[in-house]
Amino acid sequence: MNMKILVIGSNSFSGSNFVAEALRAAHQVWGVSRSEEPDSVFLPYRWPEATSGVPLAKTENFAFQAIDLNNQLAALLELVDHVQPAIIVNFAAQGMVAESWLNPTHWYQTNVVSQVALHDELRRRPFLQKYLHVTTPEVYGSTDEGWIRENNNFSPSTPYAVSRAACDLHLHSFHKAYDFPVVFTRAANVYGPGQQLYRIIPRAMLSARTGIPMQLHGGGYSERCFIHIRDAMQATLRLALEADPGSVWHLSTREPISIRALVEQICELCGAKFSAVVEDSGERLGKDQSYLLDSTAVRGTFGWSEQVSLKEGLKETLAWVDDHLDQLQTISWNYQHKA
Repeated sequence: MNMKILVIGSNSFSGSNFVAEALRAAHQVWGVSRSEEPDSVFLPYRWPEATSGVPLAKTENFAFQAIDLNNQLAALLELVDHVQPAIIVNFAAQGMVAESWLNPTHWYQTNVVSQVALHDELRRRPFLQKYLHVTTPEVYGSTDEGWIRENNNFSPSTPYAVSRAACDLHLHSFHKAYDFPVVFTRAANVYGPGQQLYRIIPRAMLSARTGIPMQLHGGGYSERCFIHIRDAMQATLRLALEADPGSVWHLSTREPISIRALVEQICELCGAKFSAVVEDSGERLGKDQSYLLDSTAVRGTFGWSEQVSLKEGLKETLAWVDDHLDQLQTISWNYQHKA
């Protein structure tokens, strides 16, 4: 059954890939982000050719509007009431961890205050059947004692993580009080073609290809599980359509790797020397050692499993970098903060 889906934060890496996934499934999709659409190199639903056998997105079923959640709530609600989507998927958030220490009020404004104002309006819309909130494993803090389930206690360690945990708790209260149809997803580190250049995988590949070194915080000894964006967004779409309101789902592989080992693997793939690609730097404030998310629930309930191995996904991402290397060298590789 084709659904009307509104995607908030559709310009983000995950948001744009979700749009592409929903369009491939023939849903009608409306996208909203605070800025106009970026270059199509970062928008998989705009790519003219299929990659890795993935069908093209049907962009005739997509409409985009630039709306800033912090300053244009009325415009967003006007769009919501015009479209009357059955499903809203929200990727919008201030997302950089280290920078959240520099301007914590920006993170709390976007990730808590503006979100609460939106949710308080959405709970009054009877046409809304599902609200999928894309949150983060950082709400748990470091998972030093091993793999954790969806009911693990929160222990956030940065302003970013605190802001996301606060919004999650707020949404749980709305579900209990108003039966607000929220579903939560927490994904491991997503990656793939089209990712922002300041993220570790594309940044390491660019350094390997250009010889411009990158900083490796704390020597890269923290552990993460990296999940290909297509695997994560296929699961996200299914959860948006089928998961019960009030439920929480982890999306992760079962193969942790240190950041250092990941960069070493990228260097080997690129034929570059590790010592020429990285410069060790101090650890960032509040850095968690590991995020180990137990994804047994989504595997057992929906029969989901990852289809793209890290080796295959890195090759695919490198192909994207190589295909667009001249263009990517003209774009800033650093995070650009917007209030």
